[in-house]
Amino acid sequence: MKSEVYSQSTCIVSTAAYQYYIEGKKRSEIAESLGLSPSTLSHVLKRAKEEGIIEIKVTEPFLSCNIMEKEIREKYGLKTVIVVPIPSELRRDSLKIKKQVALEGARYVQRIIKDNDVLGMAWGGTMYYLIQYLNPCRKVDANIITLHGSIAGCNKNLEVESLVKRTSMAFGGRCETITIPGLCSEEKYAQQQKYLEQRGFLELFKKVDISVSGIGSLYPEMDSLLVKTDYLHVDDKKLLKEKRVCSDLMLRFIDQDGEECKTSLKDRTASISLEEYKQIPQKIIVASGEQKALSIRSALKGNLVDVLIIDYYLAQKLLEFEDRNI
Repeated sequence: MKSEVYSQSTCIVSTAAYQYYIEGKKRSEIAESLGLSPSTLSHVLKRAKEEGIIEIKVTEPFLSCNIMEKEIREKYGLKTVIVVPIPSELRRDSLKIKKQVALEGARYVQRIIKDNDVLGMAWGGTMYYLIQYLNPCRKVDANIITLHGSIAGCNKNLEVESLVKRTSMAFGGRCETITIPGLCSEEKYAQQQKYLEQRGFLELFKKVDISVSGIGSLYPEMDSLLVKTDYLHVDDKKLLKEKRVCSDLMLRFIDQDGEECKTSLKDRTASISLEEYKQIPQKIIVASGEQKALSIRSALKGNLVDVLIIDYYLAQKLLEFEDRNI
């Protein structure tokens, strides 16, 4: 009996909860109208949850996304995982899924980038759409740089030099681009390195604060956009298959254990080295499509990711592989 005397009326608890959670009223307004102090109102709202007067829940598919985010983040020790919810009717619409994931990638980059940051970018279809979604009203004085050279036979809209210039325009920042080919002959390797050194890129690579890229899938099928260009010779593709290449990242070819494939391509590539890439504080990979699950896992194994932004079905496939120890 005494406890009832000293506790707030259930009617008041219900009314306060309704006004706060349903009507969206301010706490100060509710406290005044109900004659409660701010501290008492906090206690009342807490009691509303504890006694089941108000229930707060995350609906599907958002709940599943949140659960998968937590599972992937904790398993691989990542800073952030964003799993983008995709309606079931869009499961086979790869372009719409890519755009949804790219949108979340753009939002994330704009949330974290700040003045004087060095943002390193790679080429690709996902990056093309990500840039489309950058809010031009949010300016930041950052330095946007390319992390690798150009790609023969590449759609000019997807070329890294073009993407970096457009990103700097969106942010209102500066840009610096590598204008030589991403892959050279062994005879031109010294010339390639001299160019990177003289243009200051070898030092710039060490100063990158944030990198953002997609990832190419090369296993079980060579589905990567990179192999569909004129970048690789037929013999190079054959060699990579023999080396069990799994993915490509920053023009670097990664095996299933997250290590760079030991081929002549490694020393002929105008790109940030994998060792330097690992030192970047925030390495963001934005990817979509279930076929990229093994590629994502190879990057995770190699500690090549800090922030992972992927679609719902790709997250499902990634966790499915883990459950089956594939």
